[in-house]
Amino acid sequence: MSLLLQNGPEITALLIAPDRELAQKFLETIPQTRGFQILADLKNYPPHQTLEIRARQLKPQVVLLDLASDPATAVELVRYIASLNASMQVVGLHSYNDSQAILQSLRAGAVEFLYAPFDLSTQRDAISRLRRLVVPENLHRAEAGHAIAFSSSKPGSGASTVATQTAFSLHRLTGKKILLVDCDLTGGTIGFYLKLSHNYSLVDALQHVEHLDATLWNSLAVNYGGVDILPAPAIPFADPVDGARLRMLVEQARRIYDWVILDLPTVFSPTSLMATAECERAFLVSTADLPSLHLTRKALNMLNQLGFPQERFHVLVNRLDRREEIGIGDMEKLFGCSVHASLPNDYFALHRVVTLGQPLGTENDLGRAIENVAQRLCGASGRPPSPGTRELRAALSQV
Repeated sequence: MSLLLQNGPEITALLIAPDRELAQKFLETIPQTRGFQILADLKNYPPHQTLEIRARQLKPQVVLLDLASDPATAVELVRYIASLNASMQVVGLHSYNDSQAILQSLRAGAVEFLYAPFDLSTQRDAISRLRRLVVPENLHRAEAGHAIAFSSSKPGSGASTVATQTAFSLHRLTGKKILLVDCDLTGGTIGFYLKLSHNYSLVDALQHVEHLDATLWNSLAVNYGGVDILPAPAIPFADPVDGARLRMLVEQARRIYDWVILDLPTVFSPTSLMATAECERAFLVSTADLPSLHLTRKALNMLNQLGFPQERFHVLVNRLDRREEIGIGDMEKLFGCSVHASLPNDYFALHRVVTLGQPLGTENDLGRAIENVAQRLCGASGRPPSPGTRELRAALSQV
């Protein structure tokens, strides 16, 4: 995972470390991680007034604080820093993995804990999380980000693959903050597909939705290839999803991220319909086989009856072979609407990225086709659903 850490700006930091051996061990890792710019190195715990003056002068994004030399004084400093400036984060430093020190510092307001010998991989992961916390635009967004849904008419049509690779393409094209959410709580595959190892899932986010902020998002999501990912739970979750909590989650995510990509179960699922109602644009992924085409037509009729605006819903035809007897024109007549894009059946390119768990790239036909979908999204990104979607939500509550 550390090899995929995206290059980013150094985090400006104030180092407070009476334990000079601990400080030296940490400072020796900075040229390798390239994560911190040390603005000042204080060799003693400063009085509160002195610390406030230095903080106002230097304006560090992070305070790197020795928790080992005097735990009581250090924890008191953590509390003071947390009360002094909400945008200045505290990272605890320790000579070993002390569980009590971790708990005390986190309760006092620290956001990270690093300990000797300061493993580089662990540090890089922490730096990645810190960058997402300290970038000012993450804390104060002028307007909400875009919410895009991907669903399918038939299981196995490749909607998860298309959603995942579109998220990576958006990150490459825009450099913006992207969140990919696996909303299939019983059979989500993104975590497996990308070989993620993570303790939290969409279920945790839904359970704590009232408290979601940049810090909690940072803990719940796992960053992969520059994209934040909220996977489905490892153990299938069969309870129904509360529509109000799902709506709140999407709203909260759009305050933090520029693009929120929802990978949904089949479109006939109540969860998919509720989530789609919260998105400004949605894609229905179909394949060219007759059962999938039949279900896609049924899905489009259902969406029309439920009142989804046609301009917000687009059909993507996946795994299209040039030798297919049914062409795009025939499909459009069948659907009664245009096909937004077709994606080639590029088995070898897809097999390679699934095996390696990597973004697809643009060196093959499938990658270029998905990149084109992302480019069109960037060029035609509308604004969030209008207040008129209240009627649509009311209809969906009866589904």
